[in-house]
Amino acid sequence: MTNFVFIVADDLGYADLGCYGGREDESGPVSPVLDQLAANGLRYVNGYANSPVCSPTRFALMTGRYQYWVRGASEEPMLGTARGNPEIGLYPHLPTMPSMLKDVGYHTALIGKWHLGFRPHFGPEKSGYMHHFGPMSGGVSYYGHNARGFDSDLELDGAPYDEPGYLTDLISRRAAQYVRDRAKAGERFFLSLHYTAPHWPWETRAQGRIDPKVITNIMHLDGGNVATYRTMIREMDEGIGWVVDALRETGQLEDTVIIFTSDNGGERFSDNWPLVGGKMDLTEGGIRVPYIVHWPIGIQKPGSVCTQHCMTMDWTATVLDIAKAYPPASHVLDGVSMLPTLGNFEQTFSRPMFWRMKHHEQRAFREGDWKYLKVNQHEYLFNLARDARERANQAHGEPQKFELMRTIWEQWNVQIPPVPSDAVVHQAYTLSDMPAR
Repeated sequence: MTNFVFIVADDLGYADLGCYGGREDESGPVSPVLDQLAANGLRYVNGYANSPVCSPTRFALMTGRYQYWVRGASEEPMLGTARGNPEIGLYPHLPTMPSMLKDVGYHTALIGKWHLGFRPHFGPEKSGYMHHFGPMSGGVSYYGHNARGFDSDLELDGAPYDEPGYLTDLISRRAAQYVRDRAKAGERFFLSLHYTAPHWPWETRAQGRIDPKVITNIMHLDGGNVATYRTMIREMDEGIGWVVDALRETGQLEDTVIIFTSDNGGERFSDNWPLVGGKMDLTEGGIRVPYIVHWPIGIQKPGSVCTQHCMTMDWTATVLDIAKAYPPASHVLDGVSMLPTLGNFEQTFSRPMFWRMKHHEQRAFREGDWKYLKVNQHEYLFNLARDARERANQAHGEPQKFELMRTIWEQWNVQIPPVPSDAVVHQAYTLSDMPAR
């Protein structure tokens, strides 16, 4: 059986990594480990998140389905106010990627961020993970490890927990040790490695201690800069290197599928060039994200770039396909396996993709080169092959294409549950905090 390491960064921009056009600075490349994984694997340039905000994407990743089927995924995003609510979370009865892999003999672990509901109703071990270390909330401080209040938000195997240290490094070290432990035990594994980096607050390893100001308000609206943000990415990248080293040293690297992506587009300090917008937006900058896949025995032409369209839940389907772990008949996947593209990166196929947001009443639909987009009362049609920056609206020049794509989106939308009237929309910052991006 093949091993899996599924790495999710938090709020990483499309062009933040060197292999996606990210710029070097006086400190050198920002992502040498991930760049090397891409050079020895595949890089996808039409990859998308299921949502432009974190927790909905994670619902889709876990279930392999559009997140709209689960009530909790309608929160944009899930907040600490959901504590104690039995509806706002990943229902334990739902089949998940880790539960289905566990059923076919995998040891399963989540090391890092959960953000899929609070106790007593929800938790990693209730949804298929056999081991967990990390925060339960969406955002936590990197040294204080707190979310709401001053107590640590970390858990270890279902119990409150804390230990001193920089959270990115704590996650990376435990992930590397987990890899070594599985090799020692002779167990195949599925590891969800879900970083909080480079999500705010803006803290790096060099800080070395709890910042009393940050621990009071982890949103850190008056902090951060591009250099700090890039350092946070670099430290995550270094930690990923520790995990790769552990795989190599234990002889597991050749038959381990490493998938790297982000839960949504970048936030205030990120680089999304040439895309417009970011987190919370259904413009390309909010949903188009990096995808790097490394699998030495499974990828035929390492170093290639694949243009196949895909989104988060497709990689759930891909993992299950490789592992031959099949969902029950009652759990029909919306995700489509990308396994054929690993054997032939030039093999592409039609992949219609749909999105919906309560925030600004957004809707989006991509099929082929074309994208239909609605933001509040404004509707657009873009040819992304010619205009990835979404500046040249084709709705008037291509009225038939525009009407067709709008109709297809509406037909898709009536098949899924409506937007709950009480769903929360929360922006970390507004125009009163900083100018429009």
